[in-house]
Amino acid sequence: MATPSGADTGRAALLSAFACYTLWGLMPLLFMGQAAAGFDSLEILAHRCVWAVAVAALLVWLARQGGQVMAVFRSPRTLAWLAFSTALIGLNWGIYVWATTHGATLEASLGYYINPLLNMVVGLWLFRERIDRWGWVAIGLAAVGVAFQTAALGRPPWISIVLALSFATYGVIRKRIPVDAQAGLFVECLLLAPLGLAWVIWLQSTGAGAAFDSAGNTLWALANGPATVLPLALFAWSARRLPLSTIGFIQFLAPTLQFAVGVAAGEPLTGLRVASFAFIWGGAAVFAAAALHRRQAARRALKDAAEPV
Repeated sequence: MATPSGADTGRAALLSAFACYTLWGLMPLLFMGQAAAGFDSLEILAHRCVWAVAVAALLVWLARQGGQVMAVFRSPRTLAWLAFSTALIGLNWGIYVWATTHGATLEASLGYYINPLLNMVVGLWLFRERIDRWGWVAIGLAAVGVAFQTAALGRPPWISIVLALSFATYGVIRKRIPVDAQAGLFVECLLLAPLGLAWVIWLQSTGAGAAFDSAGNTLWALANGPATVLPLALFAWSARRLPLSTIGFIQFLAPTLQFAVGVAAGEPLTGLRVASFAFIWGGAAVFAAAALHRRQAARRALKDAAEPV
């Protein structure tokens, strides 16, 4: 049987990345649908924790990473770091679910526009990575955008800030943990599942839960599992096969779709908020253009090095 060519693998990785960020970008629709069906944000979060562990377990089994999972539980240090990353991703999920079910999807999308720019600052601070002048321009434009958002809201955009900081810190922690993506995600889901299950049981015992009121609501609850895990699995697969500069372009698809969902849902888009997003989009455009330039320069350097003298 023929093996896939490098071009085929590249196309599959590109499609996987687009699918991942599209799913992330449209995820507010899932949470809004559940809210309309009677779920509150904590119940949605609890069902994410419960049903994600089953899907994550399936992926671990398919990837044959059960040995890695067992190794995590034999290493108190690794388990402690994963417990920390679990707290961060739980905070991120909780804030995001609350935002998208309380008319703050636009503010949430701002956080994910800021995130890649914040990653540059984290790279400079922790990993001594260099930021060129265009990187500083992108960061400066984003900072102005946050200032405009503060003026528009009459307060700092805490949802945006917490989402960006929690996800950036989560990325740093996961980068330092010697565990593959699927195995690490399963352990995180496993640590969150008891809390989610306890909350689901309490809601049902008090009659406050919406998940099992109807077959439709049960399907809403179950959908949280694949909706949580599959984008992460697609990201992990594509990120190992695509240049970071390509991922840098595609990652702006998710907050753009989130922004569109927020506007379509009727969230207020004042002049100051438009100005805020204009600066954020400007920073994102500079970030993406600089990434493309670096990629093209690297290709030219490789081509020049390969040519005979």
